[in-house]
Amino acid sequence: MGTDPFRIRDHVADFDVIVSEIVQASAKVRESIPMIADIAYGTGRNETVDLFFPAGPRKGLPVHMFIHGGYWRMWSKLEYSCIARTITDAGGIAVIVDYSLMPHVRMKVLVDQVTRAKDWVFAHIAEHGGDPSSVTVSGHSAGAHLASHLIRLDRSGTAIKGALLLGGIYDLRPLKTSFLQAEIALTDDEIERFTPLGHLHDPGCRIVLAVGEDETGPFHSQMEAFSNLLQEQGLPVFVEVIRGRNHMSSVRDLGIPGTDASGILSRLLKS
Repeated sequence: MGTDPFRIRDHVADFDVIVSEIVQASAKVRESIPMIADIAYGTGRNETVDLFFPAGPRKGLPVHMFIHGGYWRMWSKLEYSCIARTITDAGGIAVIVDYSLMPHVRMKVLVDQVTRAKDWVFAHIAEHGGDPSSVTVSGHSAGAHLASHLIRLDRSGTAIKGALLLGGIYDLRPLKTSFLQAEIALTDDEIERFTPLGHLHDPGCRIVLAVGEDETGPFHSQMEAFSNLLQEQGLPVFVEVIRGRNHMSSVRDLGIPGTDASGILSRLLKS
């Protein structure tokens, strides 16, 4: 087993099997759930979302955005269509977000992209039967980091009602000494500007922080630090440790009915 706690492959023995399960499940979801693919929220090649719909009339439905992980430098929305099953089963419209990848672009671009995807949802989701006053968001790993930027506090608040952040990275500083530095070359400025532990967050947003029981130490300690910060800032925070799950099996389970992870997501939508 490797010593770098951020190199997930070294700590998840069945990494490739789980990824294959996620990809296969996503292909089945795209074939079986009503959807509209590749709606542009910007002009860039990766600036699109996929919408998935529950059965029945489309009017005033709750809306949930999902932002995929991959350490900001791999995967796309296609691999994570599977999350839409849990969202649509709960009666919501799933918005699966795509974004550009590092190191071809910098972190600022990714944060700007997911912010504009959120803006698109509030401006246009009613045209597809969604309720813009009932928007929640989730993300996994680097996607949880990006999702946290959607609940940063500004003068008007974020209008996002709830967030599920799974296996997230909330302090970028340790990554500079990890394997990842050779791949995305985080700068000191990026670390300072985009570390969630240094930001104020919207107290009107209900937060669920989750982590797999079998994740490596930094994912547990960073979740604890972020939970403490959010509580100090007055946000309602709930912490979930998913028993027997690691960094990859936890996100796989988000799209599998009856699992602990999918139950957490369903409850967020229904609350």
